[in-house]
Amino acid sequence: MADLPFTLDQLRILKAIAAEGSFKRAADSLYVSQPAVSLQVQNLERQLDVPLFDRGGRRAQLTEAGHLLLSYGDRILSLCEETCRAIEDLQNLQGGTLIVGASQTTGTYLLPRMIGVFRKQYPEVAVQLHVHSTRRTAWSVANGQIDLAIIGGEVPPELQESLEIIPYAEDELALILPAYHPLARQGMVQKDDLYKLQFITLDSQSTIRKVIDQVLTRSGIETRRLKVEMELNSIEAIKNAVQSGLGAAFVSISAIEKELQMDVLKRTRIEDVVVNRMLSVIVNPNRYRSKAAQAFIEEVLPQFSTHVPSPAHDGHGSMAAAVLPVET
Repeated sequence: MADLPFTLDQLRILKAIAAEGSFKRAADSLYVSQPAVSLQVQNLERQLDVPLFDRGGRRAQLTEAGHLLLSYGDRILSLCEETCRAIEDLQNLQGGTLIVGASQTTGTYLLPRMIGVFRKQYPEVAVQLHVHSTRRTAWSVANGQIDLAIIGGEVPPELQESLEIIPYAEDELALILPAYHPLARQGMVQKDDLYKLQFITLDSQSTIRKVIDQVLTRSGIETRRLKVEMELNSIEAIKNAVQSGLGAAFVSISAIEKELQMDVLKRTRIEDVVVNRMLSVIVNPNRYRSKAAQAFIEEVLPQFSTHVPSPAHDGHGSMAAAVLPVET
């Protein structure tokens, strides 16, 4: 077989230019000079005998050949990284890297604590946490860019056959009120009380918002009658708004432990209604599973749920569903 017309460094440069949109920013991200990047691209185009970029515009645009090479290059680089992690595993968790993914709320409030526990036990293993939407996270697991992920939304239909989706824990989306709100002192509200409240929510396209609406509708609550005072783009902003007396909200119980302990927010239950969503662990069964990933699944995940026997698998090889512990 003839020598390949490209190198791994050239594929990395191509990927960086496509991501950054310019040769200069790509050079900065790779800590090399812009002339070095330009020379590598010129050599690559000469070796392949095709143009890879349209150079007429302000932003570096890939040609059809450039998109094709980038698609294969991503897969090649992903396999190279997977190979390196497999070799590092030979050191028996005395090194290597664990890459964990999560959707927004889980990645902000739950995963940092899990990673802290893992790092105490395996300080030599470098851990990366990638927090993105459920969809993007699922694709990263499928492509081998992430070892495992914990998500709160639905895996895209086109990936459900290729990924192993393991129910992990039920996450309660609690109704929270300002500490001084009259209904907060009752501890339990009726369904009709919800129509009297002003709500602060994430935008209507967010996964959590859709779950809340679905559960409330199934429980006989007319979500169109709920008064949405404002839509915010982060859980922290929602918590601060509720604490300031601007309204009520449904928030993951994992996100409000400190506020409940400090008594600045009140968790109020709704009679005959519990708003839960299922958190799932997703892995790619067709990819190499590192010892670090296996240790995280078997040793760390069970510590953050109740009623899950170690190593958190039932008799059918899947992780048993659990309930996240809550401090009130």
